[in-house]
Amino acid sequence: MTGAGPGPTDAEWAAAVEAVRGLPADARVLLICHVNPDGDALGSMLGFGLGLRRLGVRHLQATFPGPPGVPEPFRWLPGVELLVPQDDADPDPDLVICFDAAGDSRLGDLVDRLGRAGTSLVLDHHASNTGFGRINLVDPHAAATSVVALGLLDRLGVPLDAEMATGLYVALTTDTGSFRFEATTPAVHEMAARLLATGIRPGDISRRIFDTRPFGAVRLFGEVLGRATLEPAAAAGHGLVWTYATHDDLARHDQPAYVLEALIDSVRCTAEADVSCVVKQSGDAEWAVSLRSKGAVDVSRVAVALGGGGHRFAAGFTGRGPLDEVVGNIRAALGAEVLVPHS
Repeated sequence: MTGAGPGPTDAEWAAAVEAVRGLPADARVLLICHVNPDGDALGSMLGFGLGLRRLGVRHLQATFPGPPGVPEPFRWLPGVELLVPQDDADPDPDLVICFDAAGDSRLGDLVDRLGRAGTSLVLDHHASNTGFGRINLVDPHAAATSVVALGLLDRLGVPLDAEMATGLYVALTTDTGSFRFEATTPAVHEMAARLLATGIRPGDISRRIFDTRPFGAVRLFGEVLGRATLEPAAAAGHGLVWTYATHDDLARHDQPAYVLEALIDSVRCTAEADVSCVVKQSGDAEWAVSLRSKGAVDVSRVAVALGGGGHRFAAGFTGRGPLDEVVGNIRAALGAEVLVPHS
């Protein structure tokens, strides 16, 4: 099954509850989120992990593929002590739970844990999800994976506390753009109210996640935004604005790669373009591409066509080859009429 349907069925929720409730006392549980984890991936995983700990799960690890460093904005999250480098992750867990990954390709070198685990459970909200777990809780209508995570915690009967709520709130606010994006519904605000009722401090969380940046990153953003390119005729006339950042840019300003994750928000505000794109060098001839849409173009279909995934309004993929070739592929995919929804 894929995540393109209306959301998890009662049978799927029941199977997920049984997978957790049926664990023996000495069971080994491994939580995995996607490569280059964002606030939803980490917040959902750590918040849920703390819930499992409250249930009495003793042998519990959380991890993600790639370098083990946690981006600075998230290092303070409750539950961060559950994280281990991918090389130290249990090779043969009894249960693997994956968070915010639309496909197993997003798990990198950790993908082998799926086959070795007794059971695999996927929690996600991407419409492009491939249904790669044995049990898939995929709700494409959910604003964030944390919505699915909280739904499972509720069905497991785990009482919500401030530590769990902090991670889930970070996940919810990052994927809704602080409640500015289209996915923000009455249900989103009702969930936020539940989380805030535990006593967490939204102002402090917002400052840590959205409003704190090294001066070097400010200078870096200025340079990268200065090379932004506007193509009004792209995306079947809906417009494309894009820019790029290299390893040399990061080195010149002495900044880690994660600071670039926020750059897309400064690009997407361009009035003349429906689609915005930031291309970030991630290796030799390898680029992490972030795509955003204001609604006229379904960028998840662009990303899927290029080997990635995501939502209509936010998606991404890994591009390989020279920069101009990667951008050319994006331009070509956006030019395909089938990718532009008609009203």
